[in-house]
Amino acid sequence: YVHRGATSQDIVDTAAMLVAARALPLIVADLERTAAELARLAAAHRDTPMPGRTLTQHAVPTTFGLKAAGWRALVLDARDRLAALRPPAQLGGAAGTLAAFEAGAGAGFGAGFGAGAELLARFAEETGLAEPELPWHTLRTPIADLGTALAFAVGALGKVAADVLVLSRTEIGEVAEGAGGGSSAMPHKSNPVRATLLAAAARQAPQLAATLLGSLAAEDERPGGAWHAEWQTLRELLRLAGGSARDAVELTSGLKVFPDRMAEHLRLTGGLIVSERLAAALAPAVGRARAKELLTEASRRVAEEGVGLAEALAGVLPAERLRELTEPGTYLGSAPALVDRALARDA
Repeated sequence: YVHRGATSQDIVDTAAMLVAARALPLIVADLERTAAELARLAAAHRDTPMPGRTLTQHAVPTTFGLKAAGWRALVLDARDRLAALRPPAQLGGAAGTLAAFEAGAGAGFGAGFGAGAELLARFAEETGLAEPELPWHTLRTPIADLGTALAFAVGALGKVAADVLVLSRTEIGEVAEGAGGGSSAMPHKSNPVRATLLAAAARQAPQLAATLLGSLAAEDERPGGAWHAEWQTLRELLRLAGGSARDAVELTSGLKVFPDRMAEHLRLTGGLIVSERLAAALAPAVGRARAKELLTEASRRVAEEGVGLAEALAGVLPAERLRELTEPGTYLGSAPALVDRALARDA
């Protein structure tokens, strides 16, 4: 009589959704806290120039505010996906027909609830879960949606971690964790432990989500193996997402930013970081082909002779104009405006 008329999968699926329904608000709350911290960083560094990096190399300048605003956009995307989930109850009986409840309604079993479909609604209401349209023993949309949303959240936070890990390298040092982890062998080190935890979780989540998506291909009315493969997998994804969201709050709330190091790195290439700007400025004066030749030769001199790009192009344009064009901090495009646009999105 513990669950008469229901199958064991009804109970386990419902229990899994109850666990998810309790965990999701905690994860969403931490994502919102992380987004708030990132909004603070984006606003504070709206105009702080730093090197943009593509394929590991310097690209054109950007701002740290735009980078933080991009992190925040991903976190809010993850928050929205998780907040939109409505975990459903599960009740279908042996083959998803609710037959036992229909058969027992006139004999005292199930009396007061009416037909099976009405019982499903009452059961969902009693558990506080959403009412499913159909029993979903082999229709695993709720698990697939939950798994992919959790994996997305872990991956989104992994992007933040990946950038922090690169920018906190000793030779870069543009950011640092507020309270890093110590080293047993090297007492001076302050390791980016929270970013490391986030990065580790991000490497595990895709495979876990893939297992849940693979369970969509479940045979018959109740499968052997597909449903069972979800148990540990879903638990691990909830754990990883919850832990990552918690670690992300700590990471972003204590993140240290070093604008001076960013400004120093903008000048590492002697002005080549704004060669795109020079190409656009030179083309109207000398033509695109000649502009490319001049910049190619100037770039060689910068690399081999250690002169600045403005010096290498001396005489091509007025000196004052060259100094203006080779100042990285004035070539930010719409980065500040894009920060404002991103921050207009409600948290």
